[in-house]
Amino acid sequence: MKFRRRGPRFRLRYARFTKIHSDAQGNVMADSREVMNIRQASQYLGVSPDTLYKYVNEQRIPAFKLGNRWRFKKSKIDEWMEEKSVAADARGKKKIQAAGKAAGTP
Repeated sequence: MKFRRRGPRFRLRYARFTKIHSDAQGNVMADSREVMNIRQASQYLGVSPDTLYKYVNEQRIPAFKLGNRWRFKKSKIDEWMEEKSVAADARGKKKIQAAGKAAGTP
């Protein structure tokens, strides 16, 4: 999308296009979206888009298709991450307990 790079209309269109807004005090805030595309979700999770496509195809991450594009709900991603971190913590505790028993510590 091309914009003329002059005047207040450009700034308004650019702000809408980039989803950057300012509050009453003039502080700039980024728009936090509930539904993210592959690129946004990969940045949010800190993985590459290719890895995210792989997780989607293996049904390892909650996602849905809108048309022919994959979308991710931020709330579902947060719940998924919480479940995974709790499961990982539980596995870590079991390993520590098993190692303690093997060493003879009660």
